[in-house]
Amino acid sequence: TSASVLLLRACLALLASPIYLLSFLGMWEPLCRKVIFPFILEQIGVVHEKKAKKHKQELFRNLPDFRGPSGELRLLEIGTGNGPNFQFYPPGCKVTCTDINPHFQKGLSKNMKKNQHLHYEQFLVAAGEDLSQVPSGSVDAVVCTLVLCSVHSVSSTLREVLRVLRPGGAFYFLEHVAAEHSSWKYFWQQVYYPTWKLVFAGCCLTRELWKNLEEAKFSELKIQHISVAMPWMPIEPHIVGYGVK
Repeated sequence: TSASVLLLRACLALLASPIYLLSFLGMWEPLCRKVIFPFILEQIGVVHEKKAKKHKQELFRNLPDFRGPSGELRLLEIGTGNGPNFQFYPPGCKVTCTDINPHFQKGLSKNMKKNQHLHYEQFLVAAGEDLSQVPSGSVDAVVCTLVLCSVHSVSSTLREVLRVLRPGGAFYFLEHVAAEHSSWKYFWQQVYYPTWKLVFAGCCLTRELWKNLEEAKFSELKIQHISVAMPWMPIEPHIVGYGVK
């Protein structure tokens, strides 16, 4: 019930009160963005990558099919973070990395060194909703994994994705989403929501992203609902798939 959600939320806020205090004083966000979030993401990322590896291998298998007329594959990644997806991209792929947070350099350069089969074109500090530095129709594929949960506007981000893709290009996604409303998982997602959003730099637990994707103007859309079991974390339900412009 909503009363028990509110009560448990209050208990969680009490436990996390130092974070709420720092946030109130305006000190949490810069600290989180620069130090805490990149660190947490690297730790959780290791576990998530292991659990999601087979889904990613399957997802990116047909990337080479979307090469442009020149035979090159120009790929733009939104919210590159530490670059965990590089290993799945085909050799010779030209990659443009974007992230709203410029503080991932350490993990990113480590993954670039590991994946020298790719050409890294540039790194842009940009939000998913504003890719104005990228010309319209200039890329063959856009990739976005665990990012749509924290953009300010999912629909604006998808509009930008469709703008930068060439006709016939593809948008690849793997995202955690809201659980079934009648489930305990959804109950706990609601409890964790405010504190989680604060700790994880704006990540929303209860977005029904498949609805946004269905509303976007893709000519073809493949979505699969999957489960990525993360111990003690309210992000098990995921969607994976791709949409063609």
